[in-house]
Amino acid sequence: MKIDQEIGALTLDLVNIASVSQDEQAIADSIQAALVEVKHLKVSRINNSIIAQTNFGSNQRVVIAGHLDTVPANNNFPGKKTSTEIIGLGSVDMKSGIAAALKLAAAVTNAKYDVTYLFYESEEIETKYNGLELITKQAKDLLNCDFAILMEPTNGIIEVGCQGTLRFQVSAMGTRSHSARWWNGENAIHALTPVLEILNSYKSREPIIDGHKFREGLQAVKINGGVAGNVVPDEVTMTINHRFAPDITPAQAEENMKKLFKDFNFQLLDVASGAPTGLNNELIKDFVSKIGTAIAPKFGWTDVARFAAAGIPAINFGPGDPNLAHHPDEAVKIKQIEDVFASLKDWLTK
Repeated sequence: MKIDQEIGALTLDLVNIASVSQDEQAIADSIQAALVEVKHLKVSRINNSIIAQTNFGSNQRVVIAGHLDTVPANNNFPGKKTSTEIIGLGSVDMKSGIAAALKLAAAVTNAKYDVTYLFYESEEIETKYNGLELITKQAKDLLNCDFAILMEPTNGIIEVGCQGTLRFQVSAMGTRSHSARWWNGENAIHALTPVLEILNSYKSREPIIDGHKFREGLQAVKINGGVAGNVVPDEVTMTINHRFAPDITPAQAEENMKKLFKDFNFQLLDVASGAPTGLNNELIKDFVSKIGTAIAPKFGWTDVARFAAAGIPAINFGPGDPNLAHHPDEAVKIKQIEDVFASLKDWLTK
């Protein structure tokens, strides 16, 4: 992989290095080898996360970050390049953003801010594997900055804040019996009918925060149950994902869900707080005014929340349509990658 090639070709090279979560060694090796050749960068590595830092002498530092991992393939690996698009697993989420950041790392040899370019592992899975989490524990100083930009796909606009995410399970018990003599049993799967009714009738809260409308969600994402094709099941568990706006805390979100599903066994699996928009922060105001794109709320959870929890203002800004993230038809327009790169380069150097 060579950074000095055309940005679409670089994106395709990154797409074609398999990097499903916890299998990022090959892509980390490739990025590290490319960055150590860039003379104005100090490169370090923690597990499969690569950190490259400038030392321009500025009294302020910005982190430009992106994750290296993808979700599992869905008949969309390897990728391909057309005259206008890069198609394939991770092209949107978020190897096009990684390509733009790598181009910046090589091209920007002096800037008004010092920059830490961060390419980290395992964002798509549990927090305990997240590269930012590992760096926080092992070398927290590497994350010190005044402002952070997450290269998450935003379709080339600025997306502020992010919603929190909460996963939990509800379960029901029944009595096992032969399905031909069903009256001798109690079907646990049928007992979850009220849960489906709650989910189908749920009205999403849509709070307006700093002038931007967030949209909460409640979706069943997994169900486990059943014994055999001729057995009435005696146990079923449904996993539900709740996305909540950043004007409430994780504790409030959990309490809301417990009340909603009070008639069922409730087990919290994991929760992550949202992040405020940051639009009252002077650094974010300056970035917004100089980038000059539209602004929208971030509905998905991103690591802006992790930076916000550390008191660091952060925004999402990257190429790729977020509606295509994790989609089998993932594709990103090359022109949009070029535009994001150019906007960030101008912001850093002019």
